[in-house]
Amino acid sequence: MESKIAAAIRMELQPVALVWADDKPPEAIEFAPGKQGCIMSLLSAAAKGKTAAAGRETFGCVGGATGLGFGRQFQNFPGGEECFCRFLSSGNAGTQPGEAIGRRLAAAGASMAEDFLHGERFMKTPELTARFVECLPVTDIPAQYVVFKPLADVDLDRDDLRSVTFLVNPDQFSALVVLANYGRGHNENVLLPFAAGCHVIGIYTYREMDEENPRAVAGLIDLSARRAVRRQLGQDVMSFSVARPMFLEMEQNVAGSFLERPTWQSLLDDFD
Repeated sequence: MESKIAAAIRMELQPVALVWADDKPPEAIEFAPGKQGCIMSLLSAAAKGKTAAAGRETFGCVGGATGLGFGRQFQNFPGGEECFCRFLSSGNAGTQPGEAIGRRLAAAGASMAEDFLHGERFMKTPELTARFVECLPVTDIPAQYVVFKPLADVDLDRDDLRSVTFLVNPDQFSALVVLANYGRGHNENVLLPFAAGCHVIGIYTYREMDEENPRAVAGLIDLSARRAVRRQLGQDVMSFSVARPMFLEMEQNVAGSFLERPTWQSLLDDFD
C-alpha cells in the first residue's frame, strides 16, 4: 500500500512493514543459520526496497531473536543469561566461566570478544541488567518468520501486518510525533524506551497492537544499532514504529492536518 504519511513528510526511505508469516518470500534476503548479524541491517535493506526475513533459525543474534518475538533467547548467549547481563554491563573478565569463554571467542576471531570480557557498559551493573531483561515485553509469536517489506509491497488483506517503521530525519520525526498525538486529546502517545533497536521495532511495538489506545514507539537511541545502520541510512536517522491499528489511524488523520499547513510546508522547503 502507498502511505499518505510518507508522501506528506516526503520520505526518502521507504516505510518498513513487519509481517508475521509461516513461509518466507522466495526473494527475501536472510542470514544463514547460525550466522551472526544485526537485525537492523534487514530493516535498512527493506527501507531501500528489498524484502528480508528472519526466522527461528536465522535471526542473527539472540537479542534480535528476542526482539522479533521468538521467545526469551538470552539463555542461548555464550555462557547463558548471566554472561549476557555481564556483557551488557561490566563484562565477564574476572569470572571463571567468562574468562574461558572470552578466550575462545578471541581465538575464533569473534568481534564481540573484547566487549564480552570488558562489557558494553550500557547498564551500570549485571544486577540492573537482569532487572532490565525482566522488564522487556518478551513474547513468542505464532509464526515462523518475521518478514521485512517495503510498505508499498504490503497487501493489507493478505499480509499479517504487525508494525510499520518510519526511518526519518529530525524534522520528519517531529511531524510523526505531532501526528501521533493529533487525534487523541492527550499528549503521551509516543514511547521512547531504553531498548535495543530490534526490540523497539518488534516486541515493544507488538505490545501496543491490542491496546485500546496504542502508542507509537520511537527508537534508534541504541548506540550499537546506530553504528550498524549509519553506512546504509546516514547519521541523522531516527526510527518511529507503530502497530497496525495506530498506523491506520495516523494515515486517516493526514488530510486536513498540520501537514497541509504553512508551518510544516516551510520545513519541507528545506528538504529541496
